Amino acid sequence: MLRTPSEEELLALKGQRIPLVELLTYFGARVRNMQAELHIDQVLKDAGLATLPYFANCARQSEIHIVARETAAEQQPEGADEDQEDESGLLPGALPQQPFRIGDLPCANDGVDSITSASKLTEATYIMYTKNYSQIPVLEDQYTVVGVVTWRSVAKMYDTNKEAVLANAIVADPPIVHAHDNFFAMLPTICEHGYVLVRANNGRISGVVTATDITQRFDATAWPFFIVGEIELLLRKCLGAKMSEDAIRGVQRNDQKTGKISDLGFGQYVKLLDGDQRNRNGQRLEAMCTAADQNWQALNWTGVNRVQFVHQLDRVRNIRNRIAHFDAEPLSPQRCEELRQFVGLLRQFT
Repeated sequence: MLRTPSEEELLALKGQRIPLVELLTYFGARVRNMQAELHIDQVLKDAGLATLPYFANCARQSEIHIVARETAAEQQPEGADEDQEDESGLLPGALPQQPFRIGDLPCANDGVDSITSASKLTEATYIMYTKNYSQIPVLEDQYTVVGVVTWRSVAKMYDTNKEAVLANAIVADPPIVHAHDNFFAMLPTICEHGYVLVRANNGRISGVVTATDITQRFDATAWPFFIVGEIELLLRKCLGAKMSEDAIRGVQRNDQKTGKISDLGFGQYVKLLDGDQRNRNGQRLEAMCTAADQNWQALNWTGVNRVQFVHQLDRVRNIRNRIAHFDAEPLSPQRCEELRQFVGLLRQFT
């Protein structure tokens, strides 16, 4: 459940640098989702505080600096795009600041079902049958690995006419990796054996990573990149066909006024259409709002609610920034559904 720290508690944090996860914990949030982000942002705003970098779309491993709200505003020139992209197409500082480690996978920390060397072979096969495992560790305790029983080792035991007992089905030297090991460096080992046991920093066996886990992780991580790429392509088709070069220049930085839709980022797509743009002091930017009104009229999307569309576009911008930071935490089902809905809407206009 989210909590609301007192103003005194919050002001005591002013000037401190703390890990992002500690900030989330402070507000009773386990993960960043729309509800948590809105709550934290509003509570900080009420206390006159902000974070550098912005807590909602920085990398999960980031250190957060708690500052006065006006100090955060001073870090960026008035009128600058808050999510302005650099020439590489990613936010400045968006690339991972540390390696992706085996321990970043949830399955590496989920614990393990195991048996002991005193167990019967049927106990091992029963667990593998019922839980659809391809292997099960044989442990004397949480720290001591005797080996692993796999379907392959069971088949080999029968093939060599050995007695059908647990000891004859154990692989005595299973692959064990450490939670701090580089994920990509361990991929060949996982591919070769189909699995690895993970030893946590405290020495205990904390989980099993399988080839199936890697496949699922790739799907959860790669799918958002591809779908956001399609959304951007569709936006460029929809907007590029209707927006004049002058309209596009109107949302570009002074040193990048190319007038080309392909040079815009998601924050600039929002500015093209948002009819209620304001500066950091809450003052309405009349010229930009008027230009956005004209841009929306040029689209002639009579069946689309403009406020809802711009809001959803801004949500996609936020999601795009999140995945650009290669968070160890995959997108939630809710955010994935937002992407599906938005790309489905854009497909109707192309």
